[in-house]
Amino acid sequence: MSGEAALTGFIDKWRARWPEWRVAEVFVPAAERERALAWFTLRQELTDAAWGGSDPRPGEAKLGWWAEELQGWAQGQQRHPLGLALQALPAPWSALAACLPALLASRERATDAEEAIAVLEPFAEAVAGIAATLFASTTPAPASGTVVGLLAERLLLEEVAVPLQVRARLGEAAPPQALARAWAQELLQRWPPPHQGARSGRIHAALLRARLRRCAAGGHPVRQPLPAWQALAAAWHAARGA
Repeated sequence: MSGEAALTGFIDKWRARWPEWRVAEVFVPAAERERALAWFTLRQELTDAAWGGSDPRPGEAKLGWWAEELQGWAQGQQRHPLGLALQALPAPWSALAACLPALLASRERATDAEEAIAVLEPFAEAVAGIAATLFASTTPAPASGTVVGLLAERLLLEEVAVPLQVRARLGEAAPPQALARAWAQELLQRWPPPHQGARSGRIHAALLRARLRRCAAGGHPVRQPLPAWQALAAAWHAARGA
């Protein structure tokens, strides 16, 4: 398989989880679309490694490999197909590599929201810094918003990825949907609509918040895509910074 075909394959994995992006990306400048897709895909590869599966050891090994790969990007080398789209861009890849242990540590269930945020914050700061560089953002997205967004993305993988305090409040017999709903409600209280950062990042955050709102209202799980009309409206408002 050629490098370009492999790159497309990885991006298609991200698109499969975010099919509404095909509607929303019309508001992303054409020159940034491929870069945005590659960046979102890299984020997904890293977070899936940290949070996915019942056994943490394969993900730990994968993040170790990624730490070496990102250090290589900083030195002008690349092995992973995503490097075809990202490696040559002057972003602080070494800083992202250095924060992967914090991402791995966030796999452990936190006691409460404050601990969940504190553990993941170093990785969120690196993510926000990379995005600001990749998209030359004059008003970078704050790490405080990025970290809550990352916690919301974890609900895409695991509905019961909620702090112990939430579980204790609802009781051990609470079903996964109720736990996810309570955690979604708390995350929304800490995550105002995105007004800063690159347009592509604001749009993706708006889609995630829209999914999270449906979950918090007791409707669909976060992993279920938005209807096209809802995705279009969310993307339009985010593109305007509204």
